[in-house]
Amino acid sequence: MISYVLAIHLLLIVFFCTALPDRIKKCRFGDEKCMVKSINDIIKKYPKGIPELGIKPIDVVDIKDTELLKSNRTGFLWASVSLSNQINYGFENTTITSVKGFEKNPKASQIIISGRIPSLVHKGSFVANGHLWLVEMNLTGDSISEFQNMRFTLKLKVSLDFRNNKRYLNIYQLTPIVKIDRWILEMDSLFTENTDLTIILNRLFNQRWIEVWNEWEPSILDTFASVFIGMIKGIFNEIPYDDLFLPDDI
Repeated sequence: MISYVLAIHLLLIVFFCTALPDRIKKCRFGDEKCMVKSINDIIKKYPKGIPELGIKPIDVVDIKDTELLKSNRTGFLWASVSLSNQINYGFENTTITSVKGFEKNPKASQIIISGRIPSLVHKGSFVANGHLWLVEMNLTGDSISEFQNMRFTLKLKVSLDFRNNKRYLNIYQLTPIVKIDRWILEMDSLFTENTDLTIILNRLFNQRWIEVWNEWEPSILDTFASVFIGMIKGIFNEIPYDDLFLPDDI
């Protein structure tokens, strides 16, 4: 989930074509159709990334450790869930459907990026601790998730920094909106001594996945937003905003 960011990371490649002018088409300020077409072309052609630009592969994406759920360890009911060793698959099948903004004055209109992923697969290890009335639970294991037909919209708030008479874009807020048709989760070894109970809990989760999604969505999206900003901050910090687009006189 966190790594929807890779689809947007590709957006920057569309603009940053100074190093590879023959392979990447540069767009004019605010040319939404050009940006959408160029991004989708790059996604199809370069799922393994572009090493010359320091762009990592998008077919296999490593994700940093995440604290998915944390509650105060008091009372009759509490739970904490953390994830590690995370890998995502499926970003190479992303389709960007809309790009708005990126005008010559980037603050003139809000930057909004939308897209869809038919299937995003997440693999990782989990540690879950909880307390339900008189029962205390400590669970560890591996999990695999599939998020089906994911649609995402990212709304960015930006400012401009000025260095050496050049304009640099600074993203100070990102608001993600995500919708999915289905979330399928399989957790191994929940109860090493009770395989039947592991099967029952997996079945229960997949029957009531919408309730779990509604509970965990804020934590997932907050982490996603922070990872995205951290990923693209370095590019915007190094490359002047005006150098990312075609000049007006061409």
